[in-house]
Amino acid sequence: MGLFVIDSFEVGQFACNCSIVGDPGTKEAIVVDPGDEPDRILEALAGSGFHPVALVHTHAHFDHVGCSGLLKRITGAPILMHEGDRPLYQNLAEQGAAFGLKFEAPSMVDRLLVQGDRVACGKDQLEVLHTPGHTPGSLCFRMACEDGDVLFSGDTLFRRSIGRTDLWGGSTPQILESIKERLLTLPGALRVIPGHGPETTIAEEGRRNPFVGDPNYRPL
Repeated sequence: MGLFVIDSFEVGQFACNCSIVGDPGTKEAIVVDPGDEPDRILEALAGSGFHPVALVHTHAHFDHVGCSGLLKRITGAPILMHEGDRPLYQNLAEQGAAFGLKFEAPSMVDRLLVQGDRVACGKDQLEVLHTPGHTPGSLCFRMACEDGDVLFSGDTLFRRSIGRTDLWGGSTPQILESIKERLLTLPGALRVIPGHGPETTIAEEGRRNPFVGDPNYRPL
């Protein structure tokens, strides 16, 4: 039957897109970027009858990981991210302080993800793509669906934009390479849910994104 997007909604004052995907056969779910509003995330899970088996993170900026520790304690779901963003995650309190926000000490990361890994959910899985540039450990997650595959692009690729690179660990050449080599080589019809803002597709960004687009782009 495959995975599907149960819900995707903005959380927190920085409007991070938090998504919940699940296997309807097993009722297992993965939460992508639980950055804030834990009660809302828990309500979405309970309302759909799914239970989380993983909390995955496209990167470790506070607006994407802010309530991961709390959700882990409540649900028992493990925290997954890339090694390159461990310094950011370990300094969650310092990140928040820079914006006048308070965060408790982060919970332990249970699994470190690398390029090509798979995160199981029921009978299916998310494919891990390492796309550094916004942060050293930035990841995207590709999900196969019966009604069209989905890419969770985090803050690497946005509709008509790309992630900022002026923060700790950011690199403009690296993010451009990640997008061109690992994202724009994916099928053009691939639905893209970014870390902030509206959805798009690989084909749309390949042609029209002012940072990486080319009117002669020919998607797969």
